[in-house]
Amino acid sequence: MQPTETSQPATAEQGRRLKDQLSESMSFSSQMKKEDDELSMKALSAFKAKEEEIEKKKMEIRERVQAQLGRVEDETKRLAQIREELEGFADPMRKEVTLVRKKIDSLDKELKPLGNTVQKKETEYKDALEAFNEKNKEKVELITKLQELEGESEKLRFKKLEELSKNIDQTKA
Repeated sequence: MQPTETSQPATAEQGRRLKDQLSESMSFSSQMKKEDDELSMKALSAFKAKEEEIEKKKMEIRERVQAQLGRVEDETKRLAQIREELEGFADPMRKEVTLVRKKIDSLDKELKPLGNTVQKKETEYKDALEAFNEKNKEKVELITKLQELEGESEKLRFKKLEELSKNIDQTKA
């Protein structure tokens, strides 16, 4: 069967529509890549900001703990001197020294778990950072693969469109 004159313009119009759709698809794909890149950059910036905030808080806590440890050590030394002086005095002062010493011992017991907690949190932070970096690397690899697949898909579609176009040209002849 020979194509009629009315079917040829319809086929040409379909070809134009396919080209328009393909062009829209490619610009949408490009726009999605830009949006993905922007999201990745925003996520990375947010992560870096949070990482800096965590580091800053960690340093503040470490400084406070060190300051408190220093005060406790100074206080312990001072109280030891006072105790030595009081041993030469009457018994009523010895009771007060004993009470203060018990308070210092109590504070030492409270400080040890705090130091352990700081070390544990640092380890957890490092582990979480490592896991984050691995997942981010995996994401980058997947984005690269997606881009490759999109490129191959576009090539195949162009090839099909060219075949259709040749097919249309052959039917005209």
